[in-house]
Amino acid sequence: MAVTVRDAHFPGRAPIDAYGNGGFRFAGMSHRGSLLCLPSGIYGWDVPAGAKLTELDFARLFAESDKIEVLLVGTGPELVPLAAPLRQRLRDARIIADSMSTGAAVRTFNVVLAEGRAVAAALIAVD
Repeated sequence: MAVTVRDAHFPGRAPIDAYGNGGFRFAGMSHRGSLLCLPSGIYGWDVPAGAKLTELDFARLFAESDKIEVLLVGTGPELVPLAAPLRQRLRDARIIADSMSTGAAVRTFNVVLAEGRAVAAALIAVD
């Protein structure tokens, strides 16, 4: 019997309950690796820590850009500024982007989500 591997996807919006040890907990589940939290759901995000983020890493986000006002980017244990071309592409899509440590991004995401605002988060997993 063949095993089918599917992209990790939670079809809803949920606060992040915990982070660390290389993953996240949300909606009664745990996920190992990074996350992309969008209006259409929460997705596994194949971005290694320390990677230089590009527009290609955010293709799924740009597909939903009309439903997103704010993007919080958790860049790992420390703040890593977004590259100028990516910042410009986000501005062109009318998305306000803010990069910060993953911990700060998780906390901010939970607050903004609870306010009912059009928020998305790109969260790089930390140990």
